[in-house]
Amino acid sequence: MTKPYPLQFQPEFKERVWGGRALEQFGWDIPEGVIGEGWMIADHPNGTTAVIGGELDGMGLDQLREKFGRDWFGTKGVSETNGRFPLLIKLLDCNDDLSVQVHPTDSYSGLPQGELGKTEMWYVLDAKPGAKIIYGLKEGVTRETLAAAIHENRIMDELQEVPVQAGDTFYIPAGTVHALCAGVLVAEIQQNSDTTYRLYDYDRLGLDGKPRELHIEDSLNVIAYEGAGATTMKTDGLAAGEWLELARSPYFVVEKGIVQQAWKLSTTPDSFTILVVADGEGTLSWDGDSTPLKGGQCFLLPANLGGYTLDGNCTVIRSYLP
Repeated sequence: MTKPYPLQFQPEFKERVWGGRALEQFGWDIPEGVIGEGWMIADHPNGTTAVIGGELDGMGLDQLREKFGRDWFGTKGVSETNGRFPLLIKLLDCNDDLSVQVHPTDSYSGLPQGELGKTEMWYVLDAKPGAKIIYGLKEGVTRETLAAAIHENRIMDELQEVPVQAGDTFYIPAGTVHALCAGVLVAEIQQNSDTTYRLYDYDRLGLDGKPRELHIEDSLNVIAYEGAGATTMKTDGLAAGEWLELARSPYFVVEKGIVQQAWKLSTTPDSFTILVVADGEGTLSWDGDSTPLKGGQCFLLPANLGGYTLDGNCTVIRSYLP
């Protein structure tokens, strides 16, 4: 019988026209090219990660789910819609501006077969001076006024720009217009979905040299013009050994913690726990065993792991199912 242990995965790296090489700083051997996304914990047809180390080395997250089910992933830990792992964890290197985009809800009729909607949140790991994001529509924008602005090539006049710094967090419910911009490195916790509708892409060519596809009608259909409940917050000043809630949705709860000495914690039977190490170094210990921690690492702790201890000097982002 396999004893549960913290699982780390070999990321699936994705080349993106807006990507760069910043993910190398975390010690990952990333492929050539402009790498925009590291899918750190993934169970999706477009990318599935495999375990690094331990008895389950090389096993895909999809295989783990099939083998261990709710014992390891929790009573809530498998999607009722498509049977997959319910979350997707990414690191994003935004060397250039991303497209202006929006994601659908689970109920949108235009979703591909078996795909979920996409509510997500960002924790800013690093931001260059002057970095910003696009975060929502300006007040009073309607479907009609936005459609007119798109037709007249002045969509940027209708969008809110927000300056960002390391430690900022953004909750982005489905229906929220948004775009990460150049000079930002983020950790993203999201529903397990790869559906994005692009409103605007700066007339940019894709990696294939062709204009990237836009999805104007789908975007106009799914935007929450009165707001979907997006929230943002600063997270500096947090005391060590306390959890600060960054986002709570029907799909995930995300918290930030500062580790400065031994911090005893435990998983619960209803959900796995995901730890993203935002910065620093430390140790993760459990059941007489341990592994070192460093910035950029992501761990999946099985629901039946039980007690574990974080130690060292590091910042951790913790996610679990509500």
